[in-house]
Amino acid sequence: MAPHPAVQAFIDLSAGAVGGAACVFSGQPLDTAKVKMQTFPKLYRGFIDCITSTYKQVGLRGLYQGTTPALMANIAENSVLFMSYGFCQQVIRFTAGLHNEAVLSDMQKACAGSVASIFASFVLCPTELVKCRLQAMYEMEASGKIAKSQNTVWSVVKSIMRNEGPKGFFQGLTTTIAREIPGYFCFFGGYELCRTTFADYMKCDKDDIGVAPIVFSGGFGGACLWLVVYPMDCVKSRIQVMSMTGKQAGFLKTFMTIARTEGVRALYSGLTPTMVRTFPANGALFLGYEVSRKLMMKQFDS
Repeated sequence: MAPHPAVQAFIDLSAGAVGGAACVFSGQPLDTAKVKMQTFPKLYRGFIDCITSTYKQVGLRGLYQGTTPALMANIAENSVLFMSYGFCQQVIRFTAGLHNEAVLSDMQKACAGSVASIFASFVLCPTELVKCRLQAMYEMEASGKIAKSQNTVWSVVKSIMRNEGPKGFFQGLTTTIAREIPGYFCFFGGYELCRTTFADYMKCDKDDIGVAPIVFSGGFGGACLWLVVYPMDCVKSRIQVMSMTGKQAGFLKTFMTIARTEGVRALYSGLTPTMVRTFPANGALFLGYEVSRKLMMKQFDS
């Protein structure tokens, strides 16, 4: 018997929060390297140089700069994402004339994930803005683009409120939504397709494939997402960080400026640490989600 929709929503929300926290702790240093390389593509020779330079300049703390907003961002985003994902699956069942517990195809789940990402974008954008600014703060100060200031979450939040108002927290929202819709179609589609392949090979149910296949499937879904949306993510990071210096151009103008002045390659700056990070981080995300969701569903059944 399926739980009450409100209980199911709470389970999906909680499981998403567990997965989001696991994702941050397993991949934060590489995410910091990604943001720095996206914002300052000519400053570092590669992601190893970026990590070692950051460590020499600021210490280990520098690699975990922005962990608090990253935790807030990932927990908030994945809570809303997975709750909306469950809701969107029910909408698809309703429109397709299926019963409440019908198993959806991988394509249908990919579509549900794509629509769910729109809701998650409104939660993600403000927290990711603070995270990106904190991660690139050292380079912005060193290049003279901004005056030296406190590098804390609260100081960045106060600065945004003072200089840009509440609207400032949504710098890059259009780009975030444009990134999330195709990205999460590939993310959930890749994850479910990979799980289906493992289940067929192991001749078992998708929920019983084990830890390693779930981690690999999560990493594969993450790799599909980033290969498709990376240039849009690069533009988003640039808008969110450079808007610290004043009014920043929108998505299309920023995209064209980067491509014209720095070359198309600059749009892929930081892709290596992102692809290295995607398997442990997204593997941990889905493992945390699936295990905690299964435990909570068992508690409900008992």
